[in-house]
Amino acid sequence: MKRAWILVFLAMIVLGVVGAMVARHGLGPTHHDDMSQPRIYAYRDWQSVGVQVNQGDLIRLRAQGRWLYTPGEYHGPEGHKRYPAPSYYPVAGTAGGVLLGRIGEDGALFIVGRGGTFYAERSGLLYLRINDDILSDNDGYVTVEVSVTSPTPNP
Repeated sequence: MKRAWILVFLAMIVLGVVGAMVARHGLGPTHHDDMSQPRIYAYRDWQSVGVQVNQGDLIRLRAQGRWLYTPGEYHGPEGHKRYPAPSYYPVAGTAGGVLLGRIGEDGALFIVGRGGTFYAERSGLLYLRINDDILSDNDGYVTVEVSVTSPTPNP
């Protein structure tokens, strides 16, 4: 009899957890967009987000999180306001530590920051990284939401 009560108690816990998950996320399948938010690490070089874009595609990016590239001073993907990037950074004259993007392994660099809308000037994989020259002393990451819309062909 004691074993039956233990099983009932465990079943109630499981049902409570499942009920909470259904209440929070709803019923039905999870959309792929909801499952994947790539992390871009401050201590890694160019990182593919696994998204192939084609020339002319509209790319929407939104980044959030915190990373460190200046000792003791974390900031978001918009970069550090007090430290402009020197000439030897990937993109000079903008905020140091800002999130950067490029399409393909040798594409033109563009500033992403907290996000925005960009047109793909070429086809290739989308890559992101922090605007810094020495990556090994960095810490943290930002998550990125990526949405790509292809242009509608004219009839």
